[in-house]
Amino acid sequence: MRRLSRALLSVTTVATLGVAGCSDDPSTPTTADSPPAAGSPSAAVENAGEFYVEPTGPAVDQVAQWEAAGRTADATAIRRIAAAPMAVWFADGNPGYADRARALVTAASTASTTPLLVAYHVPQRDCGGYSGGGASDAAAYRTWIAALADAVRGSGAIVVLEPDAITHVLEGCVTGAAVTERYALLAEAIRELKKDGTVRVYLDAGNPSWIKDVDRVVDGLQQAGVGDADGFSLNVANFETTEANIAYGDEISNRLGGKNYVIDTSRNGNGPAEVGSGDGHWCNPPGRALGATPTTATGHDRVDAYLWIKRPGESDGACGDGAPEAGQWWPDYALGLATN
Repeated sequence: MRRLSRALLSVTTVATLGVAGCSDDPSTPTTADSPPAAGSPSAAVENAGEFYVEPTGPAVDQVAQWEAAGRTADATAIRRIAAAPMAVWFADGNPGYADRARALVTAASTASTTPLLVAYHVPQRDCGGYSGGGASDAAAYRTWIAALADAVRGSGAIVVLEPDAITHVLEGCVTGAAVTERYALLAEAIRELKKDGTVRVYLDAGNPSWIKDVDRVVDGLQQAGVGDADGFSLNVANFETTEANIAYGDEISNRLGGKNYVIDTSRNGNGPAEVGSGDGHWCNPPGRALGATPTTATGHDRVDAYLWIKRPGESDGACGDGAPEAGQWWPDYALGLATN
């Protein structure tokens, strides 16, 4: 089965306003020199929630563009994305990434909100080729994660750690000595990020449609040091329903002594596309919708938060009718998510 979590990330370096995505041919990184000041004026964004909302970005620009063109209803729909808090992806080691992370958490602190980050740079991070890249070797990754951890220390940030890293191992995409190395790097990353006790780390565990043998998932999480993390993450860049993720997450949690977890609800409002549709199950499937707004008020004692980890409106890859490369803003798809 093709990896169902490939909808991921834009391989963008992450500026404070960047994101990441998976593709056979990684998208050209988009960066910003520095984040806008917290509270910068924007017709699209009101920073009223518990998580940090970036005041600029492609969705905000789209709102302004469509308002100027008289597409008021469409602009109003896209504002649902522009005004929402989303994770910021750190996906490469380009110079300045730690400074961008530091600027992000500073802006969030000024706004009295919680920043959301994704660390996505483990060596061979996508051995399937959809979002190639990652650190050149273990030593480079250790240096990278140490700098990122130092940048966010004391911030109270939430970090989703290395989407797909464990599930790739479980499906046999990573083999041999690289398996032991990967688990060791993930465990070290958790400890590094949590040195001061303020940063919350969720180690990625895939989604209910990928690795269905929960015992294997639990074994992978344990080998990767989940015991030192705050919990695990589910459904990153996928479309599985919240209910399915809770059922799956509770099975994992039961085997981990009640470990908590977070769920990516960014695009699961209508659930997944038809199972068995190949790439169409995960790669820009039509008819999908935005899911639950990011919140810690989940009503479930083991679900710490619903989060928008995948950034809605950014392509999963050059698949489907006119889809751009992974991570690129796609207004038509974004409008569908916001109106379905």
